[in-house]
Parts: sequence; structure tokens; C-alpha cells
Amino acid sequence: MYSRLKISAFFLLTALVLLLSISVASFADEKKDPEDKVATVNGAPILKKDFDREINLAKKRLTKRGAVLKDKQLSKLKDGVLKNLINTELLYQESQKRGILIDDASVNQRLSDLKKRYSDEEEFKKAMSSRMGLSTESDIKSQIQHELAINKFIDKKFDEKIKISEKEVRDYYDSHPEYFKQPEKVKASHILIKVSPKADESKKKDALEKIKKIQKRLQKGEDFGALAKESSECPSSKRGGDLGFFKRGQMAKPFEDAAFTTKPGEISDIVKTRFGYHLIKVVEKKPETTIKFESIKDRIEQRLKQEKLRKEITAYLEELNKTAKVKKFLPAGKK
Repeated sequence: MYSRLKISAFFLLTALVLLLSISVASFADEKKDPEDKVATVNGAPILKKDFDREINLAKKRLTKRGAVLKDKQLSKLKDGVLKNLINTELLYQESQKRGILIDDASVNQRLSDLKKRYSDEEEFKKAMSSRMGLSTESDIKSQIQHELAINKFIDKKFDEKIKISEKEVRDYYDSHPEYFKQPEKVKASHILIKVSPKADESKKKDALEKIKKIQKRLQKGEDFGALAKESSECPSSKRGGDLGFFKRGQMAKPFEDAAFTTKPGEISDIVKTRFGYHLIKVVEKKPETTIKFESIKDRIEQRLKQEKLRKEITAYLEELNKTAKVKKFLPAGKK
């Protein structure tokens, strides 16, 4: 929950509008026909191709999360994407009014840093295309330039002025104890013999007999990890059955109950789940703990600062929208 995030326009605008990534409209000739653009913001067009790209990216993200978009949800999604593009354009325009310039060196450095996250140029281009809808390096550089300009504007106008006192941090820590609890965890390995709940009785019997034979070998002193590598039908067999640490709610209930009641160093009885039959060896247990204030206070401060910054930007955008000349060209009923 408290992973350190860089305060940037990209993340803040994402949080403000439907958790979508921002994308900046291309600056095309204002004389383009209305069907080529979905809006103008103080004369600057937001092109339909950019809007469509954002819609497609948003659909992909939501589909991956299991969302089903019906007409009403799709209409709201499109409204949100357009609002996001308009707000981004307004922030960029404000950055330019204040003379904020981003030189090529800064853009190239950011581009270089991005590329280092990928194994090669091909993987980088594929990621930019699939995740951001940016197919050329020129598109990527334009995106970076706009993002850096907005970030710099936000830093100058808001971020440098927002201060969080230690009392605010302490009050947040004391009033949200549930956020700082580390639940009990178990580190375990297992051996799995798969069988479907829908399998016929003979297959279930065969699987049970197989796990019983493994159990007898363990009782005779054979090594658990070696038997897991030899017999387990779980991908974890490559690691000797090692599942690492897990907390309650991460495993099937019967498996979890057995793991949390078995003592470290001991092996459970045969456990049946929807995956099949398991033998579980508990390696280590970590009791529930509470994160100490001193070790978490910096991240709480960062979180509170982000919340204040988000409120400041939201209020600022509301004011900008009141005076901005925004024209929308999405046909009614086809949002």
C-alpha cells in the first residue's frame, strides 16, 4: 500500500480520472474538419485518433480486470477519457504560459532510462505500442516532453508549497492502525498430486494411492524437496515444492488451514483441495506484527502529500475549466 511513488502528472491524472493513463493530444492545424477531432481546448485540437487510442487502451486494461463494458459503462468511460485529455491539455497550456521548456537532452535522458527497463529495442517498442499505443519514437518523445512539462509545472505551482507536519503523519498512523498490521505468514513447501473434483472415482482413488505412497517414503526419512522435484505435479516442483511466504486468504481454505496449524519442521497429513491431494511441509512462521512508526513515517508523509496535491490539482482544474474555451464534437448518443 505504501510503495514509494514519484509525484508526477502521469500518476495524479490517472488517479483523478478512471485510473486511465494520460495521453496528450497532437497539435494539428485548427482548420481540420470536426470529424478529425473530438474537442478543441482554447483552440488546440484533441484529435480523434488520440481519443480512440486512449479508449482502446482503457478497454484493454478493464477487460484484463474482468470488467464487462455495457453501453452505459462505455459511455461513462468515453466521457472520462475525453475529460482526462482536456484536463491534460489545460495543464500543458498552463505550463507553456509560464515559459516552461523541456530541452531535448532531458527528453533523450528519460527515453534512455525507459529503454533500460527492457532487454532490447524491440521489446521496448512492443511495450510502448501495446501499453501506451505509441508506435514511433517521435510519438514517445512527444509524450515524454509533455509529461515532463506538466510535471515541472506542478512541482513549481503546487508541490514545492505543500508541507506535511510530523503531527499530521503521526495522527494518520495512530488513526489507521489496520493499515500497518503485518498479518501472520507461513513459509511452506508442498507436494501435489492433481485430480479434478469432476474425475471419476477410479482416478481419485489412483491419485490418493499415489500421495499415500509418497507419504510413506517421507515417513521413512526421504528428503521432502527431492520427492517434490520427483513427484509433485505443481510448477513449484522445480523449487522442491517451495511456495515462499503466504498469508491467510491466498491459498485454498483446506490447504491454508493445514499450513497454519502445522508446526515448523513438520509435515501435514494428506490435504484435499479442488486441485488434488497435497502434503505440506511448514518451514517457518512469522507472527502478526505492526510496522513501527519510524520505519513507515516517510512513506506516510509521501502519501499525505500526494492526497493534498491531488486535491489542489482537482480544484485548479475546476477553475481552469470555468474559463477555458472547450468545444466538444462527440455526437450526442454516440459517446
